[in-house]
Amino acid sequence: MTDMNVEILDSTLRDGAQGEGISFSVQDKIHICQALDDIGVTYIEAGNPGSNPKDMEFFQEMKKVPLKHSKLCAFGSTRRKDIKCPEDANLQSLLAAGTEWVVIFGKSWTFQVTDIIKTTLSENLAMIRDTCAYLCANGRNVIYDAEHFFTGYLNDSEYAMKTLEAAVEGGAKVLSLCETKGGCMIKDCEKIVSAVSKQFAGRATVGIHTHNDSGLAVANSLVAVEAGARHVQGVFLGFGERTGNANLSCIIPDLQLKMGYPCIAEEKMAELTPIAKRIAEIANIALNPQLPYVGSCAFSHKAGMHIDAVLKNPSAYEHVSPEAVGNARVFLMSEVAGRATVIEKLQKIDPSIEKTSPVVAEIMAKIKQLEFEGYQFEGADGSFELLARKMIGRYQPFFKLHYYQTNGVNPRPEEGVCACAQIKLEVDGQIEVTAGEGDGPVNALDIALRKALCRFYPAVSQIKLIDYKVRVLEGTSGTDSCVRVLIESTDGNRTWTTVGVSSDIMEASWLALCDSFEYKLIKDIEKHLLRN
Repeated sequence: MTDMNVEILDSTLRDGAQGEGISFSVQDKIHICQALDDIGVTYIEAGNPGSNPKDMEFFQEMKKVPLKHSKLCAFGSTRRKDIKCPEDANLQSLLAAGTEWVVIFGKSWTFQVTDIIKTTLSENLAMIRDTCAYLCANGRNVIYDAEHFFTGYLNDSEYAMKTLEAAVEGGAKVLSLCETKGGCMIKDCEKIVSAVSKQFAGRATVGIHTHNDSGLAVANSLVAVEAGARHVQGVFLGFGERTGNANLSCIIPDLQLKMGYPCIAEEKMAELTPIAKRIAEIANIALNPQLPYVGSCAFSHKAGMHIDAVLKNPSAYEHVSPEAVGNARVFLMSEVAGRATVIEKLQKIDPSIEKTSPVVAEIMAKIKQLEFEGYQFEGADGSFELLARKMIGRYQPFFKLHYYQTNGVNPRPEEGVCACAQIKLEVDGQIEVTAGEGDGPVNALDIALRKALCRFYPAVSQIKLIDYKVRVLEGTSGTDSCVRVLIESTDGNRTWTTVGVSSDIMEASWLALCDSFEYKLIKDIEKHLLRN
């Protein structure tokens, strides 16, 4: 590793798993390991084998899964006070996990030593030194996590430094300074990391592990690297206990693209956004659209003046190319977007449309009218494209609805079934009547529509609804008692959003649902035509 290279340790499966609402199965953990290995992080901290049977099962299963780029790490604590390392069950679990690298945490703050684990300062140093030495003697490489290091240093810098000395004496190769409470200010972080880097230069790699309680996890990680750290720990999407951990999907491109510190292979940077989406899907969370670099809003533009400038030269409003991180530029459709946005989107559908085409003004007027009625197209790309196709004559309906009906299930609904729906529709003169049961009327309607269309269009089976939002619109003369429904869908390759507005929530849901299915079918036809 050159002096500028930075090691990345991802703790999604350990520290990230402590976040509210996060729970990984063994198979989930394996899939996330594979995703992190694909992007090429240096280390994957994958859990504490001594804490629960699931983590130990995972480490045993991972022995069958080869990693191409990353090193798997088991995590645990120093030996307990007043016992020998061979007698410590936690350390035996770490050895049984079979990983070449282990991460060990120990106490740096005198208060934690005397008041929390209730031992002497000298015994704590022995616990750190003995544990690192024992693991090294058993063929392991040790990353030492100095818990509460910044708080400990500000309280008693001499003792905090002694804990690091004990780890190095025991053979630790990395000293990761943990900003455990998330309250350290940037200047303090820089000063402390600089002092540690100078003292341990040539003896160990200095690392940084930050939390986001003050909103500074990323900033402190970056300033730590500038102060000498060459090992950065975090969670790929930033989730974790309390307000979360340092967000690696932001730190990696900041370091590599902006600051000149290589973290992953250059060609892997373009996989940053796809990997972020993959991890979010496995973790069963919605990817925050406003995440830097990887969020769906990271390169979205709404104001007409901004869009016009970006069309002329993207650097006018974009700090990096979206393609550099595997993301895409988005021009949001709204009443303030301007002609440039409408033209850009229309030309993707029909390249022959010119800037002076009357249909451009017609579509802009239609959008303004619909947004007055409660529609919102900036987050509904699928519905906007269908609207545009209808107005330029590039649309043909896939089915004709005769009726739909939804009902609650009484008197004693089965588990997972509280609503049913019936649909009658027509495709090329053929009538189809189907029904569906679901855990709500929209779910039942989705199932019934899917059943009805699958006979004619098997591809609809690929559609998965991944988000459903309802907003009650403020009562005005134009939108009194209306609701707006947004449905986000995916087929595993594309993701799109559709919108419906009505005074009836089921009708609004139906409009958004129909748009979702028709958008998928239109895109499949276009893909087929391009191939041929």
